[in-house]
Amino acid sequence: MNTFLVILLVAAMIATLVALVRGIIAFLQESHAQARGQGGPTDAQLKSNRAMQMRIFFQALAILVVVVILFANGRTS
Repeated sequence: MNTFLVILLVAAMIATLVALVRGIIAFLQESHAQARGQGGPTDAQLKSNRAMQMRIFFQALAILVVVVILFANGRTS
């Protein structure tokens, strides 16, 4: 059980990092679109927002897994 939770934690951490990088790339594309003077939300802005929402979700998942791991280890000691 503990091994599964550690694997899940590592997967959530990697997913957080990937979402962060994708969000930064989308944000950089957004700044290029703003320099061209487009009005309204661009595709890059929408991608950036979605990527950052996913980052927050994966961070919350990682924190939840850490809490479960700590709770499980505290109960067995």
